[in-house]
Amino acid sequence: MRFEILGSSSAGNSGLLISGESKVLVDVGFSGKRIREMLRVFDLGIESIDGIFLTHEHSDHSVGLKALGESGLDIFVNEATACVLQDKLGKRLPWKVFETGTAFSYRDLVVDAFSIPHDAQDPVGYVFKSEGGGGFASVGWVTDLGYVPQLVREKIRDVECLVLEANHDLELLENDTKRPWSIKQRILGRHGHLSNEAAFEVLRGMPDAAWKQIFLAHLSRDCNRVDVVQNLCHALQKQRPQLNLTVVNPHFDALQALVA
Repeated sequence: MRFEILGSSSAGNSGLLISGESKVLVDVGFSGKRIREMLRVFDLGIESIDGIFLTHEHSDHSVGLKALGESGLDIFVNEATACVLQDKLGKRLPWKVFETGTAFSYRDLVVDAFSIPHDAQDPVGYVFKSEGGGGFASVGWVTDLGYVPQLVREKIRDVECLVLEANHDLELLENDTKRPWSIKQRILGRHGHLSNEAAFEVLRGMPDAAWKQIFLAHLSRDCNRVDVVQNLCHALQKQRPQLNLTVVNPHFDALQALVA
């Protein structure tokens, strides 16, 4: 499988997964217009996309449904997320409802959607597996979680490509003047967002994992910095030089990177 991140930050998230028989988006946290523009970077139109897999209902993962929901795409969600989004959108979309914790097949993909701890109705992470299209045989997507329970560690252990949240630097969050203490408590809570320190504790603590490529994603634009995360990457690569680590810049998406 080929995997591309269209963009990832606290402002919007979306990934593109291409296998032998499938082209799918993981989350659509940008406007429909922006997603269409970003797909053109990869010589794709929205009509080329087969489906959308949503992790949860928060707008930085789902806002694109307003424009893309009636494009004929299969939209995969669990029941709780579908109910919330249906209320927000005021209309029923062609949901493909799955049961969290149960693996299922879609085209040539095997999809495992598993629970993660976040303050949404029924948030999930994903593992996608396919032998088609070259590249990676498995991709894991785990953002928006307050901590990484053992279940999640086991799910991501065997993936070749992993997208993992590194949302905030603890000191930068503490010193941030834009957010009231109540918001900081939410971010720091067990159903909030993963700090740099927590993310790298996971990466350091799983030396037997199958990872080849890791994307550090969902960085806060205000409470994190690319260079801070890159320094942590450099330290980890000294221990595990075979790992390819990429920090997803929260200030750029696929379209901006093309013209930068």
